[in-house]
Amino acid sequence: MSDRDRELKGRIFDIQSYSVHDGPGCRTLIFMSGCPFRCKWCCNPESFYNRQGKLYRASKCVNRADKRCTRCLEACPYGAVSDNSQDPDHPMKFDWEKCHVCTTFECVKACYDDALVTISEEYTVEQIMHILERDRHYWSGNGGVTFSGGDPMFQPEFLLAVLERCDEAYIHKAIETEASASTDVYLSVMRHMDFAFNDLKSVDTEKHREYTGMGNEQVLQNIRAFTSSNCSARLILRTPVIRGFNDTEEDFDKIGAFMREVGLNELNILPFHRLGVSKWEELSMTYAFADDKPTSPEKLESLRKVVQGHGVKCYVGSETPF
Repeated sequence: MSDRDRELKGRIFDIQSYSVHDGPGCRTLIFMSGCPFRCKWCCNPESFYNRQGKLYRASKCVNRADKRCTRCLEACPYGAVSDNSQDPDHPMKFDWEKCHVCTTFECVKACYDDALVTISEEYTVEQIMHILERDRHYWSGNGGVTFSGGDPMFQPEFLLAVLERCDEAYIHKAIETEASASTDVYLSVMRHMDFAFNDLKSVDTEKHREYTGMGNEQVLQNIRAFTSSNCSARLILRTPVIRGFNDTEEDFDKIGAFMREVGLNELNILPFHRLGVSKWEELSMTYAFADDKPTSPEKLESLRKVVQGHGVKCYVGSETPF
């Protein structure tokens, strides 16, 4: 192990074993912190920042009439916590501007009921490899590790160090990426990959900026760069269907035309879901699609047919063949 591997640390907000929808076989799924996008529908908003934070699970808070608890208020040295027991749905109140710059999390340490939890932890390269070596005994023959997020490429040095070790250990590698990194970083990572889901949320730059906080110029440039590179990963573009953003046949006609232009022929359409709404609430953030319903099968099928009209294979939801 190199000195660099001993010193490098990456921020991870979740690790899940036995994943079967994020690449071939049974896999270990590593969620890395940090993402330049601020997608209004994101199911992992805790991944936005590459730093430790906290969630407030109000349903577990016991500062109520039957059992008053203000341990977090008393522990906070910054005056960011106040008693809000008159509101049974949110028994404590937090000044999130102060919370976002906190690095000590005394309030979390003082909470015995898991109403307050930290979001992420730092891992060394060696710690990640130890987890993968443990899990590989339970992978199927074509299983491996998938890096997700956030966007794993937000922490390129750490990611590349882990990928090099995975190469040495003959571990199958996959990634789920927004493709917003610089082209040099993007291709450096993709050259290690065996499989990749690459988000293509929209080819409309202004819509992309409105709903994600950034344009898509770098995304499109990276996808084009991949198709003319020596990367050998199987690349599947992936598009979540979001009301008002990209849910029309015209939107998917443009996506299909772009894929035909660059020579890619596999797209995974994801139906909208509200699985991340509780996290937005726990971060005291407003979820813009809280009242939306899952995308109907009829809508998904109509969008699939539009994409297939461009000669692109189109998979809906978890039906992607690995």
